[in-house]
Amino acid sequence: MNQFKHHSLTGTGIRSLALGVTVATALCSSAWAQSEAASTTYTVEKAFTFETIDSPLDKTFTQLLGINKDNVIAGYRGSGAAGHPNKGFKLTLPNSFRPENYPFSVQTQVIGINDAVDTDGFYIDKYGTTHGFMHIEDGGNFLTVDFPGTTFNQLLSMNNLRQAAGYYADAAGIDHPYVYDFFGGVFQVLTIPKAAGGAQATSINNNQSVAGFYIDKKGVNHGFLLAAGRLTVLDFPDSTFTQALGVNDNDEVVGAYMDQTGLTHGFLWNKGHFQSIDDPHGVGTTTINGINNAGRIVGFYVDSQGNTDGLLGTPIN
Repeated sequence: MNQFKHHSLTGTGIRSLALGVTVATALCSSAWAQSEAASTTYTVEKAFTFETIDSPLDKTFTQLLGINKDNVIAGYRGSGAAGHPNKGFKLTLPNSFRPENYPFSVQTQVIGINDAVDTDGFYIDKYGTTHGFMHIEDGGNFLTVDFPGTTFNQLLSMNNLRQAAGYYADAAGIDHPYVYDFFGGVFQVLTIPKAAGGAQATSINNNQSVAGFYIDKKGVNHGFLLAAGRLTVLDFPDSTFTQALGVNDNDEVVGAYMDQTGLTHGFLWNKGHFQSIDDPHGVGTTTINGINNAGRIVGFYVDSQGNTDGLLGTPIN
């Protein structure tokens, strides 16, 4: 089980009058012939100021996962451990937290958010099944989104076209990435070369570029960016564990990687160049999960007391 998988609910994340509709629609798949590796570092690095932001209802576990153009943030609180369930929220800065949980769910994570403040994510029902969901702000409707015939789904990002990036797990526990279109009601399955251990589509921007990660036959995690028909493999230098988790309209990609000592750092990738990013309070425990078009980033880190804290990074150059 890889460290940053959203569906590890004991360590990370998971919708109020529900439509209660499971989507079962037309399917198609795509393969991408072109690919290239990207593994260089920035010559000029961006600088950020960082803020720690925790839910006032939980000072021990908060993750900030998506951010839109107006700096409204999707996230959740609660570790998912027994007695500490995931509870979703929308955060309007500086400190207005609005609960957002799928009706009658046991746990909910809000992960993606678009400029209309529509969100997506996943929830666990009373039977222990994990479902993807969309929440459409205009009308307040919740919609369950499950790939037909599957029992484990997560949506991890949504663009302004109401297209969501996500994945389903098959009976063998292998993850398969897809994009779901709200208006067409269709899934597009993405075939990632060399993804013997599975793959996830973690983010989609308004130009329909998709970021994510895959696991090869040796169990190594590689990030990827699929943009304009080209699949770019994202491997942070000297790391054998890279996961791309967010992409903005400039095709700037954020995520996390593990160094050779086993420490976790966030990263920013832009036009072939990598930059390592750590919150100063969480050096070696930082994950960057989302980025908006202004370059503001959100994520989380583990502090010296073992608490998981949300982070907001603002570029200063």
